[in-house]
Amino acid sequence: MTSTNTAPRFSHGKIIIISAPSGCGKSTIINALLQQGEIDMQFSVSATNRQPRPGEIDGVSYHFLSDEDFRSAIANGEFVEYEEVYPGCYYGTLRSEIARIVDSGHNVVLDIDVKGGVNVKKLYGDRAVSIFIKPPSIEALRERLVGRATETPEAIDQRVARAELEISYAPQFDHVVVNDDLSQAIGNVSSILKDFTL
Repeated sequence: MTSTNTAPRFSHGKIIIISAPSGCGKSTIINALLQQGEIDMQFSVSATNRQPRPGEIDGVSYHFLSDEDFRSAIANGEFVEYEEVYPGCYYGTLRSEIARIVDSGHNVVLDIDVKGGVNVKKLYGDRAVSIFIKPPSIEALRERLVGRATETPEAIDQRVARAELEISYAPQFDHVVVNDDLSQAIGNVSSILKDFTL
């Protein structure tokens, strides 16, 4: 994990960090809040060197970079944070993405890895709010991943094992929201963000 020592300066926008183990519904919650339009926030598109999944669009779902381009961006200090989530598979938040949104006075929402969320919160301090989306149980998480039918049993085992570790980071977040009932989880996150941004 690498992060910068000082936060970029901006005037009005705030940082919203939402993190969770894979399959816990953080992207669904973020998309629901964006569609509701009650909170002024724009989505920060993360960068990754993994291959696009069916239906994913470069620059919308992720900035899909080659291995070489991702390493170059790391070397040039272009990431606020990045993480090798799985061997050889990187995700990161581009400094330019945050600057583009907050410099225009809007709040930016980051859908990022748990370790990245902890580090970005440390970087921005009270300019940021961090929310951890937690599954009701590891068993429920496994069922959700199986139900998506997008990965092999081996990949699901890997994600579940990783989730058990990531859940241990929850106390380092400002808020923890259990996604047992999706509508309730969306409402809980919305209330937290309204208090923070309005």
